[in-house]
Amino acid sequence: MISILLINPKSPTNVGAVMRAAGCYGVNAVYYTGQRYGHARNFVTDTKQISNSIPLEAVDTISELKKEGIRVVGVELIDGATALPHYQHHENTLYVFGPEDGSLRKDTLKHCDDVVYIPTNGCMNLAATANVVLYDRLSKSDKTDFSREFLLKNRDVNNRTRIK
Repeated sequence: MISILLINPKSPTNVGAVMRAAGCYGVNAVYYTGQRYGHARNFVTDTKQISNSIPLEAVDTISELKKEGIRVVGVELIDGATALPHYQHHENTLYVFGPEDGSLRKDTLKHCDDVVYIPTNGCMNLAATANVVLYDRLSKSDKTDFSREFLLKNRDVNNRTRIK
């Protein structure tokens, strides 16, 4: 089970892009806290309408989602975090992302079992960060299907290009 918690997200555009990433990488649910995002459902960047098949739910606190057997992983560019390329993902994980214009606070970090960072020059956009973390998880998984059949089934319907 893979889920995402967005702490007080600011932008419906970023939430829509996170929802699209969630669909691409097999996330089971996306949660958010705070009032800035509210109940806006205009997912301009959710072009696959993933929000119709993956729950997007408001929660008050991270403690509502912390359950037995779920590894809570904060994603933040902070001192003491583990570089993402060196991190081994767990099967049942809740990834926690901070707001676009801030960082994960100590009251959130205390609930995290692990904290990882992406070794970039400066911080990335929320949706880009979610994509990189989820891709890292997929690339390290022994359950990832790298077959031609999978590629053909999942490519864009307008893409019929082939490398000779």
